Amino acid sequence: MSEQHVYIVLSDTGTLFTSLIKTYTRAPYNHASISFDSELKEMYSFGRKKPRNPLRGGFVKENVLTGTYSYYPETTCVIYKMKVTAREKEKMKRILNVFIRNNDKFLYNFLGVVGVSIKEPIEFSNSYFCSQFVAEVLKRSGIRLWDKLPAMVTPEDFRKSERLELIYEGKLFEFGSVKKQIP
Repeated sequence: MSEQHVYIVLSDTGTLFTSLIKTYTRAPYNHASISFDSELKEMYSFGRKKPRNPLRGGFVKENVLTGTYSYYPETTCVIYKMKVTAREKEKMKRILNVFIRNNDKFLYNFLGVVGVSIKEPIEFSNSYFCSQFVAEVLKRSGIRLWDKLPAMVTPEDFRKSERLELIYEGKLFEFGSVKKQIP
């Protein structure tokens, strides 16, 4: 089987909401996304449905140039590449298509974020927070990076995974393939 890759993007927009999270976590990044292309033209996560409203969240297809990130040009990030088999990647895309087709049925798991802080998983059907979603996609595809429930996975857990290869750290809009897309 040919070698394939997926990309895990951890980011920090610097908003009030993310600053509050960072006060507790003391981690440099508090948002996780998954992408299937090195240009990050399509990233998926659970986050803001409306860029200016952190309380209206759910499943989102993120676009660096026109979505929430476009409002926060000082966003910092770390980008990891992970080797996967063609079969694993195909499974991930099938799982993702379920989220895409049922986009309006998913909610942001605000209580799940609280659950992580008290070390007690809080899960609801069709409700995820960003790192829980990415971990869930990986788990359902047969990829286990940790011995914990997806509802307990934080962006910091991705930074500690030995299976992920760091390819970039810095400002999101300075990342080579993103920078090339800016008109």
